[in-house]
Amino acid sequence: MSGTQQQAEQKHAAGPLGLLGWFAVFSAARSQTSWREKLKWLLEPSVGDLAFALRSSLAAGLSLLIAMWMELDSPQWAPLSVWVVAQSSRGESLSKARWRIIGTVVGCCVGVALIASFPQETALFFGALALWVGLCCGLATFLESYRAYGLVLTGFTSAIVATGAISEPDHVFDIAMARGTYIILGVVCEAALALLCTPSMREQALRNLTLRLEGAKNAVCQAVPDLLTGKGTPQKQAQVLTTLVSANSRIEFDALEIGAHTHAGDHARAALSYLMVMLARARGMGLLAQQQGQKSAQTYPAPLAADYAEAKKHITLSTHAQKGDRFRFKTSSRRHAREAVENGIRSAAGILAAWLVWEVTAWPSGAAFISFVALVYGLLATRENPILASSAFFKGAVWCAVVAGLYAFLVMPLLTTPEMLLFALMLPMTIGGLAARHSNTAGYAFSFNMFLPVLLGPSNLGRYNEVAFYNGALAFLFAVLFVGWTYRAVLPFHIDSHMRRTLKWRTMRLKALAAPRNHATMQQWLTESAESLVRILRNAQNVPEQLRLAYMQEQLQAMSLGMGVILLRDVVRDGTIPQGIRRGLRVFLRKWSTEGVQALQWNIMMQHWLGRQIALEQDQGIKTKLETVQACLQVMTAETVQHDNLARFV
Repeated sequence: MSGTQQQAEQKHAAGPLGLLGWFAVFSAARSQTSWREKLKWLLEPSVGDLAFALRSSLAAGLSLLIAMWMELDSPQWAPLSVWVVAQSSRGESLSKARWRIIGTVVGCCVGVALIASFPQETALFFGALALWVGLCCGLATFLESYRAYGLVLTGFTSAIVATGAISEPDHVFDIAMARGTYIILGVVCEAALALLCTPSMREQALRNLTLRLEGAKNAVCQAVPDLLTGKGTPQKQAQVLTTLVSANSRIEFDALEIGAHTHAGDHARAALSYLMVMLARARGMGLLAQQQGQKSAQTYPAPLAADYAEAKKHITLSTHAQKGDRFRFKTSSRRHAREAVENGIRSAAGILAAWLVWEVTAWPSGAAFISFVALVYGLLATRENPILASSAFFKGAVWCAVVAGLYAFLVMPLLTTPEMLLFALMLPMTIGGLAARHSNTAGYAFSFNMFLPVLLGPSNLGRYNEVAFYNGALAFLFAVLFVGWTYRAVLPFHIDSHMRRTLKWRTMRLKALAAPRNHATMQQWLTESAESLVRILRNAQNVPEQLRLAYMQEQLQAMSLGMGVILLRDVVRDGTIPQGIRRGLRVFLRKWSTEGVQALQWNIMMQHWLGRQIALEQDQGIKTKLETVQACLQVMTAETVQHDNLARFV
């Protein structure tokens, strides 16, 4: 074969192999990049994430060591409390720790009372336990933040204490005291390590609060010009509202870090509420300008300037306390009555079903299974979408069981002292702490961190029993799977039905604003509406875009109309306005309270009538107020013209 032919054949043969090789290299590089991005939280953690993971791991290990040094019978519950309380900020940890201690004390008392009331009546005992857990989970739906957690904690603590004392009811008081000791020990250890790692907590909290409020103000100021010119989209407005709601949800924790005897939280909430008013007012003005054929509203009309000035004032007062400040600002959020009932029924049915499983199978680990079921219900009951939360929780539980199994069969037999156990557990706990700081893995870390020590079950009373680990891990995984199944089978949460219920509830609330005895302010109405909208948008990712857009339009319109109704209601209560004008506005509000948005069919007539009253009025101050009312009625008309008919959605 000639050299030329050989080179040609080599080139021909190398051609496809070269393409495949490049494809393989490209695929490997893409796969490597993808996995590197997914594991960035572990391979390239930030300083803050690493500090949180190490601090929480040391606190969990310290609580475990102290519990073992005290020769408590179940020391594994102490590190679970550490991971439950450990949060990204000290304010969150302090709030959660406070409510955890309160819920633990009440739950232990109820657990003792249940055992004392039904010592030999299994059906009555589990029936009462199911009702109590269901009541706690249901009522928690009416509460916010970690107050809700404290209430569900009361329920599952009662279940843990009561089921733990089934085999030895005479020692129920000792069991309750032990459970309370573990939890308080874990809380104290986490708080001690956190205080050592955050020596300048107040200064840092003030700095974070300032940055958060300034960021919210800048977001609103960037959105207002677009809204005034009619270029603002519902998506953009919803995005800004999300920023405001997120900042509002952090204020409670910032206020705790700043300390008592200040009104930083009240001023911060007031600042955010004025920013919401500013955003809604700009939307209405932009719509009105479009309806009147103008290119845009004024660059910065007087009402917007007043809202901006109030927001700036409260931002300053939130971080620079003044002596003698007695300012208070209260907000309210929606009370989800139907969701509360469904949550309570689901939890009670789950406890009864778990008892029936134990009753039918006579499973030796049945008591532990019921304890885990109650615990998981408590951890997931206050989640916005418990179905999604239960999926991530189960995946983390599987990882927890796998790692605990490796430690049970390979590591635990080699350990002889509690200190060696702490060193051995530092690696998985630190990895779990890093995962807890990343949004994509936080759901997995939630169950992994808390239950890893529980499944290992270290004890001073004897050598580790692999059979006990197998039974405990099986009860735990089955309990998590069982709870996830009940969330899907018993009154499951559907975002579309939740959206329809919220629309109907919003319509009723909109009518109620016109009632003479209603005292809701613009700030309270907008804060309540924005929180409801943002919550739904967070869970509506699988809802079609057109439907989601229509819902946003409806809610934004309701927010603007509610502002108008509140303004009219306040003018009716203003004693400086002539009685005849107030009587006419009162008639319109009465129609609104019965007909709702349909009352706007009288709007044009009201505007003409009000225009005549303004022309006859001599007092300039009263005339200015009436002109504001007239502009409000015009904005309400513009909102109804802009709004599409959503009958097909409802």
